Amino acid sequence: MRDIFAVLVLVGAAIGYYFYTANDTSAEQDTRFATYSESSEQVVDHDEWQLILDDYLVSDTDSGVNLFDYSGLIDDGREPLDQYVDSLTAIDPLGLNRHEQMSYWLNLYNALTVQLIINHFPTASITTLGSNPLEFGPWNEVAANVNGVDLSLNDIEHRIIRPLYDDYRIHFAVNCASIGCPNLAVDAFTAENLDDQLDEAASEYLNHPRGVRFEGEQLHLSSLFDWYADDFGDNQQAVLATLSNHTDPSVTEALTGFSGDPVYYYDWGLNGYCSIDNACGPQAE
Repeated sequence: MRDIFAVLVLVGAAIGYYFYTANDTSAEQDTRFATYSESSEQVVDHDEWQLILDDYLVSDTDSGVNLFDYSGLIDDGREPLDQYVDSLTAIDPLGLNRHEQMSYWLNLYNALTVQLIINHFPTASITTLGSNPLEFGPWNEVAANVNGVDLSLNDIEHRIIRPLYDDYRIHFAVNCASIGCPNLAVDAFTAENLDDQLDEAASEYLNHPRGVRFEGEQLHLSSLFDWYADDFGDNQQAVLATLSNHTDPSVTEALTGFSGDPVYYYDWGLNGYCSIDNACGPQAE
């Protein structure tokens, strides 16, 4: 049964990939969230999110992929997560300064993604969620209400974060609860540390095989750099140059000299942590 289930998940993910690449991933600004207050000194409290990360994010894995203990959070009680999300959605983000606001949206997106998995746990992949079989996953479904506006995860990422801040490093900060995604960060994003945190997230992903790797002379890249190529550069050479800003010297040299066609890949398996006493969804015995 486990083998059959695994095959079905892979088939579903492959079908989902088609719908995902067919979806509009352009960054069209939602004008209702297009402003911020540069003079604001308001600081958003992300301590609750940090405590959740401290307790349930496993970052010392052999694979180098951060895993989240969803079942552990469920066992202990989801109230702190729900309270944190509620505390953020009660804030008017338009009254925040640029860095405070950007940290707000990044943390909200990641907390909502964890909440989404918790709501449907156990699951083998976020791609299996969502009520519309013609859409890839749950990203277009309402996840939160901010300032009286219903927002999906796609709204937050593609119509708020990407167009408002115009920073390719955003792609290394938002987490899609999947192995192939950049890591869920061990530290909550804060205005004070945001720039360094984004650089660290970029370096962590691009120096891991699921982000960039060479097999002989063949370059393998995360599908992120296919789906969102325009965010990283006007052409392939420019995209690779952007990535090389964060890679180790040997990889940077190889990227600079590469002129072929990359192979793109992505692992949609859940970034769930399994321990002996903590089952991790349908794959567990």
